[in-house]
Amino acid sequence: MHQYKAPLRDMRFLINEVLDYPAHYSSLPNGADATPEMVDAILEGAATLCEEVLAPLNASGDKEGCHLNDGVVTTPKGFKEAYAQFVAGGWQGLSFPEEYGGQGLPMSLNLFKSEMMGAANWAFTMYPGLSIGCINTLLQYGTDSIKSRYLPHLVSGEWSGTMCLTEPQCGTDLGQIKTRAEPQPNGSYVLTGTKIFISSGDHDLAENIIHIVLARLPGAPAGTRGISLFVVPKWVVAADGTVGARNGVNTGSLEHKMGINANATAVLNFDGAIGTLIGEPNKGLEAMFTFMNTARIGTAIQGVAHAELSFQGALPYALERRSMRALSGKKEPDQVADALIWHPDVRRMLLTQKAVAEGGRAMVYAAAQIADKMFLAGQTGDQAAYAKFDNELGFYTPILKGFLTEMGLEAANLGMQVFGGHGYIGEHGMEQIARDARISTLYEGTTGIQALDLLGRKVLLGSKGKCVRDFSGTVLRFAKPHALNRGAIGGMARTLVRRTAQWNLLTTLIMLRASKDREQVGSSSVDYLMYSGFVMMGYFWALQAAKATELLASGTGKESAEFYTAKIQTAEFYFARLLPRADAHYSAALAPARSVMQMKASSFLMA
Repeated sequence: MHQYKAPLRDMRFLINEVLDYPAHYSSLPNGADATPEMVDAILEGAATLCEEVLAPLNASGDKEGCHLNDGVVTTPKGFKEAYAQFVAGGWQGLSFPEEYGGQGLPMSLNLFKSEMMGAANWAFTMYPGLSIGCINTLLQYGTDSIKSRYLPHLVSGEWSGTMCLTEPQCGTDLGQIKTRAEPQPNGSYVLTGTKIFISSGDHDLAENIIHIVLARLPGAPAGTRGISLFVVPKWVVAADGTVGARNGVNTGSLEHKMGINANATAVLNFDGAIGTLIGEPNKGLEAMFTFMNTARIGTAIQGVAHAELSFQGALPYALERRSMRALSGKKEPDQVADALIWHPDVRRMLLTQKAVAEGGRAMVYAAAQIADKMFLAGQTGDQAAYAKFDNELGFYTPILKGFLTEMGLEAANLGMQVFGGHGYIGEHGMEQIARDARISTLYEGTTGIQALDLLGRKVLLGSKGKCVRDFSGTVLRFAKPHALNRGAIGGMARTLVRRTAQWNLLTTLIMLRASKDREQVGSSSVDYLMYSGFVMMGYFWALQAAKATELLASGTGKESAEFYTAKIQTAEFYFARLLPRADAHYSAALAPARSVMQMKASSFLMA
């Protein structure tokens, strides 16, 4: 079975050369300590943790799973010790304020760490990963009392966090939630209800688990306008931070899942659980979006992580496994057959995985620079700056979550395909990657929900297409200086100029059609999201190819020259083989809603 190796060379290429993170960090008030030397030390330390501690537990954790006995949840063998190492290393507090025990570094550094952890062991990564959204929510909406009570322990990693949204009768439609919160004379609330699909909902890794819970107050308006947000600890926490009795939160069961078996996805019963209101009454959904957006970017990382892990598993097999002879003649005449790597279709699959992993990484890292600025503005109270960066990141978020998880799942399946029948059995670990990746397109909002968020809320209603025009302007500022050049970069630049014009035309046409038929948004949205993702990834591949070309021309060592050449060639593959898929999504997005909606519901039941 293959072992994960952190892709530090590619990460450094993006951080130091393509996206110029050193200049980015020097512009941030909290970036002074994020020197190139410090960043490199963090990357190396995280890589060691992931390669030596987390990755060896990935397969065994999947096989063993979590256990619920007499109301107590235990994680697989080795997880508790690994989590203790994670906490001892101070990894949870990397990017959180020093006043709560964190290191105060930019948020993006935490993202780099999370990508490596996610590829090494996604199920483990979810335990501290859910805490990040919990911390961000409390930082932005919690009172000073709430912050002092919970944040030091959450930031250290001694405690972990969850978000509790979904209930048996509702998934995405949170307007249907029934969990009740009754106010008490002392200012607290008593919550009663059931939440399902709660990732990391109960476990034995942390001393306490802090649940962020959506519930209704008495007399609250119906629908989403009547939802409030509460912090509910597993063990009651007094005002001075001391831990008391067990709260009325119990694990009803653990979900039996297709993948991520080593993460305890729980059904939680709140039976008279004591909680504290976060933010204003009946405005809980707004506050919860802080958590959800954090989780959605985290899930986008899952797409990248599983593409990377599957590629790392498939490549050695393609180099070693021998089958038939290459169509152009024997490549390894002294062997019984040629290696799989010589067959064009195997290369197509490997290059697709590589293009998705490295192109997706660039997209996420670019978005992380916006997140750095947004979170800093939120902490300093600069509402105008926060709104600006929030809108910018809000445009990226559904594309990253929807597109990258769909492509990450495809890459995971391609990894199985490279192995042939051996990919379907558990021995090589490829089928686990595909099983673990499958959830990524579902939780934190399905691809369809992300698509509605992008097209409906962000593009049409929120900005009347301005967010697309703004991003197009960024693409054009890069592309136009290269468009007259000969060679690969010139061709990519001209393609991007055409695609951005097409993207804006597509937006306008859908907007016009939606004004006459409201179903058009829903019928076009997923194809619109995928079109947007392919074009956005194309831009980031062209950026990488242009920088690699520049660095090659300036002279470099043999190893770096091979790396930069491979970058350019992967970009050429993307533009030749993957970006053309955008044409099909363009055509499908413009198909009339009638093609989807005309059939009677009863007709689906007819044999």
